[in-house]
Amino acid sequence: MDAVQGTLDELGTPLSEVTFVVFDLETTGGAPAEDAITEIGAVKVRAGEVLGEFSTLVDPGGPIPPFISVLTGITDAMVVAAPKIETVLPSFLEFIRGATLVAHNAGFDTRFIKAACAALGYPPPGNPVVDTVDLARRVLTRDETPNAKLATLARFFRSPVEPCHRALQDARATVDVLHGLIERAGSFQVHTLEELKSFVRAPTPEQQRKRHLAESVPHAPGVYLFEDERGEVLYIGKSTNLRNRVRSYFTAGETRPRIREMIGIAERVRHIVCSTALEAEVRELRLIGGAKPRYNRRSRFPEKMVWLKLTTDVFPRLSIVRDLKDDGATYLGPFSSTRLADDARIALHEAVPLRQCTQPISLRTRRAACVLHEMGRCGAPCEGRESPEEYAVHVESARRAMTLDASPVFSAVAARMERLSVEQRYEEASVDRDRLAAFVRTAARMQRLSAITRIPQLVAASPAFGGGWDIHVVRYGRLAAAGVMPKGTHPTPFVASLKATAEVVIPGPGPVHAASAEETECILRWLESPGVRLVEVDGEWSLPAQGAARHKARIDLAYRHLDQRRPREGRPLR
Repeated sequence: MDAVQGTLDELGTPLSEVTFVVFDLETTGGAPAEDAITEIGAVKVRAGEVLGEFSTLVDPGGPIPPFISVLTGITDAMVVAAPKIETVLPSFLEFIRGATLVAHNAGFDTRFIKAACAALGYPPPGNPVVDTVDLARRVLTRDETPNAKLATLARFFRSPVEPCHRALQDARATVDVLHGLIERAGSFQVHTLEELKSFVRAPTPEQQRKRHLAESVPHAPGVYLFEDERGEVLYIGKSTNLRNRVRSYFTAGETRPRIREMIGIAERVRHIVCSTALEAEVRELRLIGGAKPRYNRRSRFPEKMVWLKLTTDVFPRLSIVRDLKDDGATYLGPFSSTRLADDARIALHEAVPLRQCTQPISLRTRRAACVLHEMGRCGAPCEGRESPEEYAVHVESARRAMTLDASPVFSAVAARMERLSVEQRYEEASVDRDRLAAFVRTAARMQRLSAITRIPQLVAASPAFGGGWDIHVVRYGRLAAAGVMPKGTHPTPFVASLKATAEVVIPGPGPVHAASAEETECILRWLESPGVRLVEVDGEWSLPAQGAARHKARIDLAYRHLDQRRPREGRPLR
């Protein structure tokens, strides 16, 4: 049979004939519903030739947050005379007409454009979109570039343009990155726009070849473990439906570079069926902490958490430690790093004049006071200027701030931030903001955890799929037993049997007695989910009325813009 030549539509549009509009936005934050565009920059290119550029500042209709001005260099004075988005948007939509849009972390920029279109009554642009972040993760390895930041890729492809968080400059740099990525994609036989779009999401040959690994996995809740040929655990996950979840790793929907790399090494999938979804989540955490699989990023090193300790010396001080001891000391934590613990310590020192020296001090020893005494930040117990009884007042204030009432710390640091802001010392104020956040968030978390780790035994139930009840026994914040009570079963003997076979839990020292903080948080999320009913509580489950949780909402609000600002660029490549 003679071969039939394909049509141009079947062959696709050669990349050399595609008109790309590479664009970038600067905004007042990361939430399109609440924040606004401050600058648009775009470059139209085809076959490596620049056809035109589009660049304009945009009046956001409100003040630009100081930290955004520091990041972009765009100030309120620069946009006061700039056109508003309702004037700019029609021109930009005309500029991109018929082109393929390209952006670095395209989801961020396209969300703002779509939000502006919706607000002004324009239909959202239907242009094809290429994300250079996704493309970089597909064609580059971690050995070549450690992450997918625009500045990193621009250096790798030797772009003469250095990104600087200004829209047109960043768009020009992205043009060079796009051309470098397209050239690299050519080695994968990608030559048309259609091939480029499907290439990013296409399953790798290893994914297609190893689909059989999911065949023996059941449709049940539990934990799955990918292992290599030597039996080393590569990755651990959990799911309410093991079969469906494991199958998804071998489809085009799985685009994470490190997971695709893991699939290439994996030779088998082992599974552990669990009674309930909560049991699967807890078992996953415990297995990850024990096996420390190299392709898991979270929960691998629970033992590396650190604590802020109020010591039990004659004149106690705040010390950063890794171990919880049964020594009567007060602990705050856990912190994921020593830096965060030190930030919280500095915030607490702002409110309470505890000594900050590390030398042992007793009633008999005398040492020369440091500069902190001259600044009024320490009562100099080292020189005997402050008695143990007087110093004990500060110790009790610190203990109360750590465990019951964070208001003194919040007020003291907030007042300092206000003074620095009035003096336009914004960078110093932001440092204090981070310190306050470290203290408040950790105090709120610890108080929430302590409320349940104090309870010797708690039994709760939630409706199970298909009838019946998922029942869990929790002892000192640790999951001790899980079971599914069938529909129509009398609850009293079932619960009694579950308690009788539950794990014996012996509480340890500190706020988190018998489980990792992550495990107890998993249990708390389940307890707070809709439909959960308490069966019995041995003790009291309560939070302090003046606890840190009431300040945490204000802290989280202050960080919302920072947390949402281009969250994907810095992730490492495969």
